[in-house]
Amino acid sequence: MIASHDIRLGTIEDASRIALMSRDLIEHGFRWKWTPSSIRGGIRNPAINVAVAPIGQEIAGFAIMQYKDDEAHLMLLGVDPAQRRKGVASALMSWHETTALTAGIGAIYIEARAGNAAARALYRKLGYGEVQYVRGYYSGVEDGVRFAKDLWAQATPSV
Repeated sequence: MIASHDIRLGTIEDASRIALMSRDLIEHGFRWKWTPSSIRGGIRNPAINVAVAPIGQEIAGFAIMQYKDDEAHLMLLGVDPAQRRKGVASALMSWHETTALTAGIGAIYIEARAGNAAARALYRKLGYGEVQYVRGYYSGVEDGVRFAKDLWAQATPSV
């Protein structure tokens, strides 16, 4: 299992590998949007964190989150198929949630393909609720499900 301390910020050198993982694991069936150039742009953008879970010289998984004033949006989350079910996605999400809370952000939003049962189950397991079904969200051809999580509600102990 990958522990949260094994997560680091992505570097320019990671951009090509992250882009290829996005193309092959996430964007299959659509025009390739998250190219090496766009990943490098995200790495350089102060409102975006590109986090990776390294395993040796390789990347087991990555997550890209954009931060706004009071909310964050998970843009991409991908885990190498050989590394799935080993806690990589959970560690990446925990890292981003901690970062968001530290920045004073109270909510995270995520979208997943409606037909991606594994992703939907993962997000529910991590405490995200399905808040909206969006027809044609993905390039007008595939429906999406929007998830949300109130970080403050889960971070504040009950009285």
